[in-house]
Amino acid sequence: MLSKKTKYGLKALTFLASQKGRQPVQISEIAKQENISRKFLESILLTLRKSGILGSKKGKGGGYYLIKEPKDIPMTVVMRVLEGPIAMVPCVSLNFYEKCDDCPDEASCSVHMLMLQVRDSALEVYKNNTLADLVP
Repeated sequence: MLSKKTKYGLKALTFLASQKGRQPVQISEIAKQENISRKFLESILLTLRKSGILGSKKGKGGGYYLIKEPKDIPMTVVMRVLEGPIAMVPCVSLNFYEKCDDCPDEASCSVHMLMLQVRDSALEVYKNNTLADLVP
């Protein structure tokens, strides 16, 4: 299931991507337009800024803005920043692999085989979409 953090992060990013001219947008405006708690949104936008997806400007006329064009922001990057590993279990993760303690043999593990397919399907969707694809 998609976390609220990721859902709201996607909504905020889509809102910013729909703005003309890449001008900074205040948190309060994004929160109001997307019906997101301002406090929760602050945390999400800070995470996106630290990851290099967003920039911010302080003071009058300040706010958050996209650093890159929406077409240059792949959903794989956004999902990993907001949600963490794309894989549902660590033994199939490409970037966060860990062997499962309870599994003696990944090659014959039915859960492992199924989760590989789930991971690959999700990755295919994320790889084939950018932030630009989410903008109505």
